[in-house]
Formats: sequence, C-alpha cells, structure tokens
Amino acid sequence: MKQLSLQYISREPNSISEKTSLLILLHGYGSNEEDLFSFATELPEDLIIISARAPQSLGFGGYAWYTIHFNTSVDKFSDIPEAIASRDLIAKFVTEVQEKYNVTPTKTFLLGFSQGTILSYAVALNYPEKIQKVIALSGYINPDLLPKNLDASKYTNLDFFISHGNVDQVIPVEWANKAPHFLNELHIKNCYQEYPVGHGVAPKNFFDFKKWIEERM
Repeated sequence: MKQLSLQYISREPNSISEKTSLLILLHGYGSNEEDLFSFATELPEDLIIISARAPQSLGFGGYAWYTIHFNTSVDKFSDIPEAIASRDLIAKFVTEVQEKYNVTPTKTFLLGFSQGTILSYAVALNYPEKIQKVIALSGYINPDLLPKNLDASKYTNLDFFISHGNVDQVIPVEWANKAPHFLNELHIKNCYQEYPVGHGVAPKNFFDFKKWIEERM
C-alpha cells in the first residue's frame, strides 16, 4: 500500500460510497494527531476522519508544522519558509487521502486548531480546488502564506466556520477577528463566533461546528 506524505490515524465508517464525506484534522503546535482525534467519537459516524501528525518532532510526543517564535509580534511569529513547506505538504496529503478513499473536494472538510488553522487558511486559499469547507479554530490568516494575487473568482466555493476564545492568551482574538473582513472582501462565505474561553475549544464551540459540518455533508 502506498505510503502517504504524513503519518496519521483514522476512523472509517462501516461503508463508504460516493456520498461519504471526509474530515481531515490538523493539530496545533506542540500537540499531536491524538488531540483533535478525541472529537471523532462525537462526530457523525458516516464521516471518514483522518488526523494528521505534523512533521517536526518537539520531543515528548509533541509535534509542530513549523517553528514558532513566542513573545514577538505577528510579523515575526512564524518561520515562513517552514510554514510554506508544511502548507504544500498538507495540500499533497489532502490529495493522497482523497484518492485513497475516492472522495471529491466538494465532500472534503479541513479542520485546524491554532497552527493547524493558520495552515488550513493557507491551504484553502492557495489550493481552492482541493478544499472547500474549512473549520478554523483559534487561529488567524497569515498573509505571508497566501498567493500574491488573490483572485476572488477562484474562491466561489469556499466556506469557513471560524471561532476563537475571546480571552485567548496564545493567539490574541484581535488577530483572529480580522479574518471575516478579509474573506468578505473576496466574497468568501464565512461565519465567525467568539466564545468565553482561552486557547481551546469550548463545548458550545464544538457543538456549533459539529452542526455546521452536518449541514454541509
């Protein structure tokens, strides 16, 4: 069997057809593929769920998509070359998983948390033909990871669920809440929610994005 570009864990439904949807999970900095996979038991049973592991090992079971420089401004926060490499690696992985399960981009969801969200935005806006539905949890849009020329005509099928904790101590909510304006300028469908939590996913946040997924399956 062909080796895929990223290590991952999966949950498959009892039967897979052309109606089956795919959900790919991208964890945050310092976490691993087990983290977001804990959502799997509460999500629709007929979803294929793939949780990917980031390529950089931080030791002690933690992984990163790229180096983060903490306690600095947003423009110096991320190692951009590493982030671009991971962005493109994720795009390749998405295609590999779609081919493995014979799932189309219209039936594919990408869910990220924190660093995984930053890359989810980047993948969707660079490769809109691969991913159309994105759940962006506790992250932000990094312009350094986007195409130099943004063509709104390529983004007509994109749809985003965006959420953030309004007392997030890791990624300020002010970074996150710029996303709706950015997406609206490109006429990209999106909804934005804030929850009274820090850098995490509140129960209501989970149920809201679960409902969002169910409505689009």
